[in-house]
Amino acid sequence: MTFSSVNPATGETVWSGSAAGRQEIDAAIAGARRAFPAWCRRPLGEREAQLRAFALTLERRKAELAEAICLEVGKPRWEAATEVQSMITKVDFAIRGYAQRTSTVGSGPAVTRFRPHGVCAVFGPFNFPGHLPNGHIVPALLAGNTVVFKPSEYTPLVAERTLAIWRESGLPEGVITLIQGARDTGAALAVHPGIDGLFFTGSGRTGQWLAEQFARTPEKILALELGGNNPLVVWNAGDTHAAALIIAQSAYLTAGQRCTCARRLILPANAAGEAVLLELRDVISRLRIGPFTTTPEPFCGPVISADAATRILEAQTALQQNGARTILAAARLKPATGMLSPGLLDVTTMPQAPPDEEIFGPLLQVTRVPDFDAALAVANATRYGLAAGLISDEAALYARFQDEVRAGIINWNQPLTGASGAAPFGGVGRSGNHRPSGLFAADYCAYPVASIEVPTLKPPFPLPPGLA
Repeated sequence: MTFSSVNPATGETVWSGSAAGRQEIDAAIAGARRAFPAWCRRPLGEREAQLRAFALTLERRKAELAEAICLEVGKPRWEAATEVQSMITKVDFAIRGYAQRTSTVGSGPAVTRFRPHGVCAVFGPFNFPGHLPNGHIVPALLAGNTVVFKPSEYTPLVAERTLAIWRESGLPEGVITLIQGARDTGAALAVHPGIDGLFFTGSGRTGQWLAEQFARTPEKILALELGGNNPLVVWNAGDTHAAALIIAQSAYLTAGQRCTCARRLILPANAAGEAVLLELRDVISRLRIGPFTTTPEPFCGPVISADAATRILEAQTALQQNGARTILAAARLKPATGMLSPGLLDVTTMPQAPPDEEIFGPLLQVTRVPDFDAALAVANATRYGLAAGLISDEAALYARFQDEVRAGIINWNQPLTGASGAAPFGGVGRSGNHRPSGLFAADYCAYPVASIEVPTLKPPFPLPPGLA
């Protein structure tokens, strides 16, 4: 079966190829299984050197990979370049994290060491087709696993070029195998008996399906990094323009297609809240939205497809029909593409609370509340728990926010879309399964083995009574 990727800003075909079927998946897993013994037995220093070789090769090829990201995702050049640079710096972060999280503990007789799982599947998302799968692949290889990589069906060219860079860096055959395809290919790989684990970044719906499948195979590791219905609270912020800039970056960067994007803006129901909202409307009405070829460079490009844009507009219409007040309406900027203008809706007076769903695009919902207690309650009124943020001049408010808001990433006076590679990355609730990536990726890429070791053949301590 053939499929294609298209430029979401123009609708032009970027890549065409065949989706992997059962035979190709079997062969990929068999090859990864054959490569595993030699790869996992390589000294850690040699695996580190291979990762550093990849980073150096990627440095030379970064323009080519960034171009593929621009073509398939529609990101501006500045953002695609930033994504590739994150892939390069990930190598050092992974090596540092692995040393911190999996170093040998003890010197005898009780010793703990760490082993790789074996053959691990990695599923990549479309929004960061280089950086996010790289965040699983690099620590998985460092730990000694081999990888079967299934990228998003929207970004096969990015994956193809990434694998070419791995090969050019000298990675042995079978250590990473690429299989292309859409949902059927992913489902077949996920339930294949030949994998020892699966690392996934993507939607909550797919994550739930994977969790249900893996509930039948507790011997396999599953790491989920899912989305969120992320709240951003503004309270007692003196500089309304600075607050509006943080909100705009939080909600609309990457056309709202980051899992940490703010989906819900919570403001005080007073003049201060109104001032923030008016400033925000002014800021986002001036955002440059356009193809990556636009000069000067745009703030963001399209959502991933024309169909995705349609779903976002349908979600906006449903909110409007159920009582949301339109401040700025998201609109399609070019027919049959993913080009959307940003949307801003006030949902405060809706008779029923808006659905607790992640709308993966440039649509922000505003709720006004009477006091900070209510702001915290609204922030926590979600089954997700990926990211949350506070914009405020008051340290005491942040101390309370940090203590009471339930999320895996909590920022203060910074965009929600900013995260550190030197920190864990993941959420609670329906935003994951307590296996954060980032610095803590080593935790799901290897498992501990505890040993009690005595080099001489005699008991190191007194025998129990009755045992001679």
